[in-house]
This record gives sequence, structure tokens and C-alpha cells, in this order.
Amino acid sequence: MTTETAKTRTWRNWSGAVVAHPSGFLQPESVDALKAALRDASAQSRTVRVVGSGHSFPPLCATDETMVSLEALRGLESVDASAREAVVWAGTSLRELGSLLASHGLAMENLGDINKQSLGGALGTGTHGTGVGLGILSTQAAAMTLVTASGDEVLCSEDTSPELLQAARVSLGSLGVVTRVRLRLLPAYRLRLTRRNLGLEECLAGLDEARARHRHYEFFWFPHSDRVMTKAMDLTDETPHGVGVGRWFSEMVMENAVFGAVSRACRMRPALCAPVSRLSAKLASEGVLAGQSHTLFATPRLVRFQEMEYAVPVERGPDCLRELSEYITREQLPVHFPVEYRFVRGDDVFLSPAHGGDRAFIAVHQYRGMPLEPYFSGAEAIFRNHGGRPHWGKLHTQTAATLKHLYPRWDDFQRVREQLDPEGRFLNPYLRRLFLEEGARRTRGEIGSARLA
Repeated sequence: MTTETAKTRTWRNWSGAVVAHPSGFLQPESVDALKAALRDASAQSRTVRVVGSGHSFPPLCATDETMVSLEALRGLESVDASAREAVVWAGTSLRELGSLLASHGLAMENLGDINKQSLGGALGTGTHGTGVGLGILSTQAAAMTLVTASGDEVLCSEDTSPELLQAARVSLGSLGVVTRVRLRLLPAYRLRLTRRNLGLEECLAGLDEARARHRHYEFFWFPHSDRVMTKAMDLTDETPHGVGVGRWFSEMVMENAVFGAVSRACRMRPALCAPVSRLSAKLASEGVLAGQSHTLFATPRLVRFQEMEYAVPVERGPDCLRELSEYITREQLPVHFPVEYRFVRGDDVFLSPAHGGDRAFIAVHQYRGMPLEPYFSGAEAIFRNHGGRPHWGKLHTQTAATLKHLYPRWDDFQRVREQLDPEGRFLNPYLRRLFLEEGARRTRGEIGSARLA
């Protein structure tokens, strides 16, 4: 069965900046229902976009035609503990997936620091965690099943159709609707998380050694200061500790309730941003935690924001961050959110931001309702000057004319996309801007115009 809402439905993404009014909102309860819905939409020449948790910041999912939610297609279809694999429905959230796998003694190799996303959405946008020896989440997908606009089911795997899989692993939902994913997994494991506060230059001077020594390593730089908070995670056999009331107070009270209050104050009085950022640096807590991997990767994010993230060659990262720091200081920009710096192993996924070599991912944030300009435009110029590629789920102004030069397998991806979706049923105006040069000329590319054109 497929349920459809009234035509007046309003959909918003997590940040609230993207608003869409789909004329049809479908929640198929089976793959057969999904196939029928896609055939019907194709027969009516309607655009289809699949929506997960809405945690992407640009209008990737927005449409005024047919919107499909995979909310009903969740959970584990099958588990092979001996082979360390599981087939997972694409509508499953990363949060629930961690618990489901743990109940079978399994875990994902890596995760990001937010677990609200659906599995399909996280893979499709190139979502990543941190760790110089670990790839984006999509590299954990050994096979994927998708349904095309014509209602046909297509299975791609490393064994039978490796080129199609390399296109499908990061596709922004432009090839078809991903329904199931076969994940390569690890036996369930524990991690030891260590937080330290350092000077920025001390951190950058020891960055190569730190990222090589730890399974996971990242840091947060506090704008208008010379301080960072580092987070290192490594495998451990320790009994879980530090994950009780103390962690709850740090994450829920200090990092969400208090930070949310000061963020609202900064929105009303932007002059508070610099002192708030410096105070946050002083209050950043050090400590050591240990627990199951899926419970330590993610942290609650209740304070809503807008985000831009670029992946620059790993050797260019430190100078890129230094330029960003100089820019913020020189322009006295009203910024109080920390800048996040992570590492990802290179891969050969066609549209992966880490295609072809290890990357440093640098993310800038701005509190919801505060102006994005000139902060994001200046940051983007710096990122691009350092050979950066945008994270597909974050804000940027690139178009097909510029993106095609950043990805060696760009034409291969477009060939696969045109084969699977020759009529462009899965392309909204935003994706046309990204994939078609004609679409790029017709649509605007300002960072601030997050709403669907």
C-alpha cells in the first residue's frame, strides 16, 4: 500500500531553510508499492524526489511534484554474522541501525557525528566520519538495490556491476530510489574517546602525527581565538565509562541548551559572537570516555544551523584553515560556531569528494537565522583556491560548469545517470544546476537562496 497526503502538504528540511510544497507525498509500504508509484509518476511526466530526515542543507530533495519517503522501509532485511554483512532497508536511520547491528554483535566501520540521517540519504550525499584510514560511509556498501523511474529493480554490486556501484554509492538520488544496501561490517567494538584543548598552531604542527596515530582524529577551532578542542578515538577493551550523567550534562546542557541560548543572543547582537566564541574555547571540557562504537560516534545536535563543508587535499588543510582564520579576523565576521576539521581516506567512488586521494574536510557553520554572507562566500573562495570539493549535503555555489573539472569520473557518472534516468525524472531544478550546464545557466547559485527555485 502507498499512502498519499493532501496536496497542501508543506515540507521543511532540518535547518528550516528549505521549504517545498509537493503536490504528492508518498510513503510506500513495500517495494511493489514503490514501483507502482514510480511508474505512475513517470506516466504523468512528474519529477520524483526521495526524502529521508531532511538533514541536507541545500534543496536536494525539494520538489513541487512527487515526494517519496522511505519511512516505512526500515530495519534489517537479513544478517550474515559469519560473513560480517547485513542487508539494510534504505529508510533506516543511522541511529537505529547502530542498535540493530549491535544486537547481532556487529557494527559499522565508521560513522559521522550526527546520526539523524537515513542510510540511503547518508550514502547518497557522501556523508563521512573521520579517520585517515577510513573512507566515506558509502565505501562500506558492497551492493545496492535501486528502483528506476520505469519501476525496474536494479542490483549493483562489486562482483557483478562495479561501475554502476561506483556511480550509485554517491548519486544524490539521481539514478533511482535506493531501497536496500548490503553493508560490510565489523564485529562490535568499543572506542576510547579523549578530548584535549590545544593551541591552534600546536595542533596544526602535530597534525600529521596525530591523524596517523589515532583511528579517528578531528578537532574544532574556535573562531576569534587561537584555541582548539581535539577528539581522538581508538579501539579499546575498557569497560564503558564516562557515558552517564556527566556526558549528558556536557552534551545536552552545555552544548545544546546553554549554547542554544547564547546563539539566540548572538543573533540579536552579532557583536557578542567573538567573545562568545572565546568563552566557549575556555569552557571546552577535556576528558576520557569509553563505550560501544555506535554510542560514541554521534553527539546530539539540537541547535539548528546552516553548514558548508569542503574536502581539500590533506596536505593543503592546515594552510587553508590558517587563511580562513585570517579572513574571519580581518573582516571581524560575526561567527561563534566552531569550525570542524576531519580526515577521510581517498577512494574511487565517482562523485565522492575524497575521490583520488586523502582529504581534509573543513566545515563552517552559522546559527539559523543569522546572515550567511560574507562568511560562507569568503570561506568557499578559500576552499576552492585550495582545490576543494563541496560536500554534497552542504551549501555551496558550484554548478555543472565548475564541478565537471573537479571529478575525473564526472563523464562516467553522467553516462550512467542518463542510461538509468534518460528523461530526468529524478532531477529537480537544483540537481539540474549541478548536473546539466543548461540547468546551471537557468538557475541561481547564491549560497543564501536555499529555497527551491
